[in-house]
Amino acid sequence: MDNSQPTTVSRKEIGIRFAYSVIFLIVFEVLKLLIQLIVLFQFAYLFITKQYSHPMRAFSNKIAVYTYKVMRYLSLCENLRPFPFNNLPTEIEAAEDPVRFDDGREI
Repeated sequence: MDNSQPTTVSRKEIGIRFAYSVIFLIVFEVLKLLIQLIVLFQFAYLFITKQYSHPMRAFSNKIAVYTYKVMRYLSLCENLRPFPFNNLPTEIEAAEDPVRFDDGREI
């Protein structure tokens, strides 16, 4: 069954979307690096204080949601351009509380 429909989109519009996608590919790479730094910081903080950083946890949850929106735009699953062209997305879901480890202990 063929669900494809003829398109009336011009090559210029496709090129513009592609240009934005290239920009968001760069943003995505920066976000990946930022998430890696957050993970390292959060575990260093956890090792030192035996608690997680609440502000960093909230920030990383927002970064995760934004990264998700960027990936949806890049994969043509969403048409709304991510921030800074639109508002920052709101949290999809709150972070789990409490944080648990494999043996069932909580922070």
